[in-house]
Amino acid sequence: MKIIGICGSPRRGNTEWMLTTLLDEARRHGAEAELVLLRKMDIKMCRGCLACEKGGKQRKGDCIQKDDMMALYPKLIAADVLVLATPGYMEMLSGLLKNFLDRTCAVWPRLEGKRIAGLAVAEEGIGQTMRNLRGYASLCQMCWVGGISALAKSPGDAAKTPGLEKRLALLARRLVAD
Repeated sequence: MKIIGICGSPRRGNTEWMLTTLLDEARRHGAEAELVLLRKMDIKMCRGCLACEKGGKQRKGDCIQKDDMMALYPKLIAADVLVLATPGYMEMLSGLLKNFLDRTCAVWPRLEGKRIAGLAVAEEGIGQTMRNLRGYASLCQMCWVGGISALAKSPGDAAKTPGLEKRLALLARRLVAD
């Protein structure tokens, strides 16, 4: 089982901790898990040119923009599970994660049927963040396994949240279960 965890935080903090904790638990249960830090990648904004739609449902992941997404497309196609993690900004997804999701237009029909989960963390309120993640899963016809949200202000606060690590471990086990 291959799991790709996509971290949409522009800094190392609570979102990355939550995702890393989940991926580590998935590895303990036999999964091959990879962490992708969008902040360390060069991913240009989608131009909306629709050139990537050539090939219909079996599109290969071709985009006219040659950047780090070219290396991610094959990984997304090969993955069994995606975990999307984001801080909640203005009660929505981070710009990094939203940009990444826009660029998956080149492969989204090939994500159909894959398992997906979401993680979100915010200072005061999650708002529509988890709904945004579930909406993406629905659009791609992926199987939503679950989501976990947490409130945390400063880096390291999420790790101090009672029960959060246990909830992340339970979700990880659900993701690797057949």
